[in-house]
Amino acid sequence: MANSILSDKRLRIFFTAWWLVWILLQYIILKQTNVDNIHAISDSIISNVLLATCGFFISNNMKYYLPRKEKYWYILVVSLTVSFLWMLAQQGCMWLFLKEGDPYIDVIHQSWGIRFGAGFLLISSMSMFSLLWYSQQEQREQDSRKTETERLSKEAELFKLRQQLQPHFLFNSLNSISALTGSNPEKARHMIHQLSDFLRGTLKKDEQQWNTLEEELQYLQLYLEIEKVRFGHRLQTEIVYNENMLRFKLPVLLLQPVVENAIKFGLYDTTDEVLIRIEATEEHRNLKIVVKNPYDPETSQPMKGTGFGLSSIKRRLFLLFARHDLLFTNKDNKYFITTILIPQIV
Repeated sequence: MANSILSDKRLRIFFTAWWLVWILLQYIILKQTNVDNIHAISDSIISNVLLATCGFFISNNMKYYLPRKEKYWYILVVSLTVSFLWMLAQQGCMWLFLKEGDPYIDVIHQSWGIRFGAGFLLISSMSMFSLLWYSQQEQREQDSRKTETERLSKEAELFKLRQQLQPHFLFNSLNSISALTGSNPEKARHMIHQLSDFLRGTLKKDEQQWNTLEEELQYLQLYLEIEKVRFGHRLQTEIVYNENMLRFKLPVLLLQPVVENAIKFGLYDTTDEVLIRIEATEEHRNLKIVVKNPYDPETSQPMKGTGFGLSSIKRRLFLLFARHDLLFTNKDNKYFITTILIPQIV
């Protein structure tokens, strides 16, 4: 529910000053028409106190019922009705205050048209101000709810994308462990410990949105150790970075699916030794990460698409930065190169 206009301290001061000014203005006008002080002061105070009460009534009413565009006639009807009631109340109070036969009663009767017009203008102004105030508050609340809904939706989608990446790697690791159990039990146990540490780290990071490059590289090294158990000497890696790059930020668990994609399309169609190169540099205040893996265009299939891993990374980057140009791939002399740009805005 919207806050009342008078709940704002500055507006309370403004409206108090506003009605004091109108009391003073009416007093001055009455004095210029040769009305004595007692009648001028009492008329000014009674009239404007009642007007302020009517304004508060309208404002409080709009707090609970705000007319839409097609019902703006409601403002006119309410203003006219309240102005009429204000006239009755104002004259009733003056009659109670004045003695029978007081000539000022004639002054009130003669000026009812001007009084009604002035009262209507003030009440309708208060009505329009209240309408504008509560409409803006309602719009802000709607925008806030929409922003919160979009944020929750984005976080849910980011979480889903992260979770979808893990089963593929987990199933491959379990298959490798199964194969190693008979031929090399010691290596199988070692891989189980590494996989356990890897998954434990994943669970800890589920609530995080960002990592430093240093944390991400540590996590990536753990992943690569598991993969090297699977592929043995065939998998060689080279990680290149500058020490001052380690404080740079990037989305959590971003590198692992990119490197997994490179391993998949670099090793699965060959029995030779393969080097996966990961390089982190700074480019125009962006963290630039380049992952390079060899591929054979005659036997490799990744060119039909960027793969689920890369497409999910691209989607995550769009959700975080609202940009489609932060991940791109290209082929160069039998190498498949994935480039990611991470704006440093967090």
